[in-house]
Amino acid sequence: MTNENVRTGVWFVGARGSVATTAVAGCAAVSAGLHPPTGMVTETPPFAASRLPALPSLVFGGHDTAHCPLPKRAEELTAAGVLPHGLAAAVRGELTAADAEIRPGGPQSGDTRSDEELIAAFAADIRDFRERHALARVVVINVSSTEPLPEPGALRLPPSSLYAAAAVRAECPFVNFTPSTGLRTEALMDAAAAGGLPHAGRDGKTGQTLLRSVLAPMFVQRALSVRAWSGTNLLGGGDGAALADPAAAAAKNAGKERVLADALGHTPQGEVHIDDVPALGDWKTAWDHIAFDGFLGSRMILQTIWQGCDSALAAPLVLDLARLVARAHEAGMEGPLPELGFYFKDPDGGPAGLSEQFEALLTFAERLRETV
Repeated sequence: MTNENVRTGVWFVGARGSVATTAVAGCAAVSAGLHPPTGMVTETPPFAASRLPALPSLVFGGHDTAHCPLPKRAEELTAAGVLPHGLAAAVRGELTAADAEIRPGGPQSGDTRSDEELIAAFAADIRDFRERHALARVVVINVSSTEPLPEPGALRLPPSSLYAAAAVRAECPFVNFTPSTGLRTEALMDAAAAGGLPHAGRDGKTGQTLLRSVLAPMFVQRALSVRAWSGTNLLGGGDGAALADPAAAAAKNAGKERVLADALGHTPQGEVHIDDVPALGDWKTAWDHIAFDGFLGSRMILQTIWQGCDSALAAPLVLDLARLVARAHEAGMEGPLPELGFYFKDPDGGPAGLSEQFEALLTFAERLRETV
């Protein structure tokens, strides 16, 4: 049974970006029966009785500093081959409705507001959205571009933490699908705990790291010693531009490296390099080179290539997380949700291997079924 008559808000930070646009268009397309829910784990049988919000019950809004309307952004994604031909026109009404609920983000250049003023303004936008649409709850999801980690002793919160603080103040659960700081400051974690809010993060696991979380446990289980694990990412679009900043790339790579360290029990030699190739747009190629030792010291190599569309990989996961975290909030769950580590590079605890993470997710689905 699903919550057919209860409407749930999904408030995107980065609401006019590729991931949010694809999620809004995809939700509308699946709800209308235009496309199957490929990639949505919550649409598989183990979740059928978990009483998740129904896809047609989701209402979208958000913050962004960009100005391109969602219908136009969907047309651009169609031209780039991300969305199928004709879909943008078919769901134009839903895209237009979501775009009408997007509010200016910040801080922008020349913005003189203090952190407190920005948090108050963002929280007011979220509350207004919830009240005008008579929503049972709103899940705030950060899908904006990666920001550098804050400098030690920084006097101001990074933008992702301003939005996380606004979510807490508006009494909304928070999901950080990016490597940015978000809730992970002592003060914000304490505030979320005091508010009894569930939250999940950090950094969605969509491609290269997804594969790493499968392969690394394989080497451990077969008692093969990994000596080095190097990688390269080629990508364009907004992510490519943001990750051209070495500080932002370092924040991104921390999650990729953590998966290996947690799964292997040590950090092998090698690094991940991220190259911005604007011509690739929303498409990404990830290459891994793994050097390992076999029986009697025999030296061997495994190489992998992952080519995919970041937005199409991320959007179904974002919709899954919106539904799961909304249901957790309804069920009175509080604090970090390590059971959702299946979706993240840098989760809130739990196992590192994908198989074990999936088992934890299935247990979570069962828990939701049993909770009123």
